[in-house]
Amino acid sequence: MSAELDYSQRIVITGVGLTAPNGNSLDEYRANLLAGKSGVSPFETRYVKQPVLAGVCDFDEFKYQRRKERRRGTRAGSVSIYCANEAVQDAGFDWEKVRKDRVGVYLGITEHGNVETENEIYEISQFDYDTKVWSHHHNPRTVANNPAGEVTLNMGVTGPHLTVGAACAAGNAGFIYGLQMLRLGEVDLALAGGVSESVHTFGIFASFASQGALAWHEDPAKASRPFDVNRNGIVVSEGGAICCLERLSDAQARGAKIYAEIVGHAMNSDASDFVLPVASRQAECVRLALGRAGLSPDDIDIVSSHATATEQGDIEESRALQEVFGDRMSLAINNTKSFIGHAMGAAGALELMGNVPSFGDLTAHATINLDEQDERCPLQQIVANKPRRMERVEYILNNSFGMLGINSVVILKRVPKELGGIYG
Repeated sequence: MSAELDYSQRIVITGVGLTAPNGNSLDEYRANLLAGKSGVSPFETRYVKQPVLAGVCDFDEFKYQRRKERRRGTRAGSVSIYCANEAVQDAGFDWEKVRKDRVGVYLGITEHGNVETENEIYEISQFDYDTKVWSHHHNPRTVANNPAGEVTLNMGVTGPHLTVGAACAAGNAGFIYGLQMLRLGEVDLALAGGVSESVHTFGIFASFASQGALAWHEDPAKASRPFDVNRNGIVVSEGGAICCLERLSDAQARGAKIYAEIVGHAMNSDASDFVLPVASRQAECVRLALGRAGLSPDDIDIVSSHATATEQGDIEESRALQEVFGDRMSLAINNTKSFIGHAMGAAGALELMGNVPSFGDLTAHATINLDEQDERCPLQQIVANKPRRMERVEYILNNSFGMLGINSVVILKRVPKELGGIYG
């Protein structure tokens, strides 16, 4: 195999597995996005004493795992195992006949190990901090590659696996790594995307609360309010979205159904601040992805925004989008966090997958809870509260940004039926 990227290889999505706070399959998830159904609810843990809201998934952890395996592993690993198995089944693989050494697992994460360490500290606090009660499973539970590694153990994958620590840009980053490994010839099938178990850690709630960035609303469904002048912060969520990525030629050879082609991607850094984003760097990232795809801004039909419902984050992304796309009204800009909250490492992947069916139904799902748009976010193209029927959907662009100034963009293209596209 060549050690250089083969840019002639077209990379497509042939299977989707996901769990979100408002759906455990792409069909269910999409239906709830179009219906305006939120997945945010009150949430209690033994650590967080004050009332909080969160997006919590309700999938069958034992569909692909035995109870013993789940007890030994992690919530993030369980999310990953569920999504990866669902993706492989959806892609139509005869898994017993797949060469497992030619499969790679590339999962984006925000952080990993916080949940497990907090749990162990809580346990030993009940025994006067006697380390004899500390679990010997702690180390394999907390290493950064755990979620992807648990997938390989569960599915017998002997090819490479890794997690991509890219903060809240990680979901896109997982797709990008999978694409690159396919073009390098390292693997023939990439299980790629992003996962998060964030709602189970005290630290993330405490940190956002201390920053004044933790959302609250009497009606949980209205708590996540990107671009709205009355937004008051982030709703922390968990979830996962993992896709089967293949070379177009391989997918066609086995008669696979194809959801979309990845035609553009980019990552860059603000190099400015630990937390505060920079519109100009975000705009650069979007332009870089467009350039790699050979597209102009006018080619994009839907932009899936990153907006987290934090004041500066929403404002900076609005500036970036306006700088690149102007006021073209045929463009639809939407936001999935308004439905499910911020799924951290899974956010980019879940948000992109929620928009993929637009290739088929020609509908941009809404941004809900947008009752009074912040005048500092003057995007006229935002799809507010009700889905928008589109004249065409050929290209979808997904923004995903994270702390320490990491930015990522992925662009998908509709695949025509004659090439195997299911939305042709």
